[in-house]
Amino acid sequence: MTSIGIIGAGVTGLTAAFDLLSKGHHVTLYEARSYVGGLSSGFQDDAWEWPLERFYHHIFASDKDIIQLAQEIGIADRLFFPSPITSIYKDGKLYPINKPLFGPWLERMPMGQKLSNITDLFATALRVLAFKPIGLIDRFRVGLISAYLRYNPRWEPLEGVTADQWLTRAAGVKAYQAFWQPLLEGKFGDYYPDVNMAWFWARIAARTPKLGYFEGGFQGALDVLAAKVESLGGIIHLNSHVRGVYPESDGRIRLELRDLEQSYDKVLATCAPHMLKARTPALPAAYTAGLDQLKSMGAVVMVLALNKPVMPPHYWINIPKREGFPFLAFVEHTNYIDKKHYGGDTIVYCGDYLKPDHPYFEMAPEDILQKFIPGIQHLNPEFNASWIRKFWKFSEIYAQPVPFLNHSKNIPSLETPIPNLYMANMSQVYPWDRGTNFAVEIGRRAARLVGG
Repeated sequence: MTSIGIIGAGVTGLTAAFDLLSKGHHVTLYEARSYVGGLSSGFQDDAWEWPLERFYHHIFASDKDIIQLAQEIGIADRLFFPSPITSIYKDGKLYPINKPLFGPWLERMPMGQKLSNITDLFATALRVLAFKPIGLIDRFRVGLISAYLRYNPRWEPLEGVTADQWLTRAAGVKAYQAFWQPLLEGKFGDYYPDVNMAWFWARIAARTPKLGYFEGGFQGALDVLAAKVESLGGIIHLNSHVRGVYPESDGRIRLELRDLEQSYDKVLATCAPHMLKARTPALPAAYTAGLDQLKSMGAVVMVLALNKPVMPPHYWINIPKREGFPFLAFVEHTNYIDKKHYGGDTIVYCGDYLKPDHPYFEMAPEDILQKFIPGIQHLNPEFNASWIRKFWKFSEIYAQPVPFLNHSKNIPSLETPIPNLYMANMSQVYPWDRGTNFAVEIGRRAARLVGG
């Protein structure tokens, strides 16, 4: 069968490997890090029972691709779907947007899952109507627009207009600036006025109030997937940085690493577009120019292990950039997942999307922490540094692709101009937003193409 090399052992690479091995191909993965999982990977403190994601993570009840994969590898019973409270911070107050009306008992009734999903959506509608920073008529407009986007099946007409323009026109200036502009500005910084409406449609259409998590964390699930890959004969090389990708005269693709070179019938690169460009000098100039047009935001996250809760019962607090906070999102993970799995620690993420040249990427963790502490105190004035048992900084310069107008025309094919060299990454899941589910989807799509 075909020999296939895969660059990257994140969710996309592991998923593609699983499918290709299941078809009888020979697969070898090269991962630069010392662990599998990429942006979905976790780490574990000595005091914790479960590992914790480096970047806050959950899936949605509508994420059929990852749910299907979990069933195939035998871990569907590890998935559970709480309905945590997500809120918007506005003018010094918190407004819950997703807050369930009923407890978990409803799901245990006949047809309880469907009833719970319906009541969760109804609860969200009620919370939107209670969003007092805008007038009642504007709240109705926000609700109607959300319903229209959720049930409108066509995104294509929306990519020719920016979300800024469409939402301002549809919802009105006040409603847009209070409700949706902070999301766009937080995600995309200075790029936000140019992000197309199809991306925003996808966020509304594909998401649910219920948020899924794996027992043992995402790292535990990915370790099972990696073990399945190895049980099928796949080889995973960790700490293996691919330095060069070269086409050979016989049509094979040669991978150059620090201490070895290896050729494959086909190669699938699941790294960022700019990384593939830097490692593949044979790519045509016109193609690499197209890759250069794919802009992205990076992410910086501080993870804090605390001895006290900060903002119960809120799981996720979206914070407008213009409120003056040093971070975009305050995520109290243990208001979503029981702290007993983390040695009783309260787990908090303070995160932001930033351009890759932002100073935060180079700053020491303790220096960023000092910048973030006043922001946490603004949420809870009682908070102080004595609450912090331990802290960590994680960053990634390729974390959020930026979709401009008519972005579908800019998305590169999974097939590169070099025969037998393929690329699959989060820049190619458009119009959907990057995330674990669509990393699985594009991994399976790439496997079908590469495997023939």
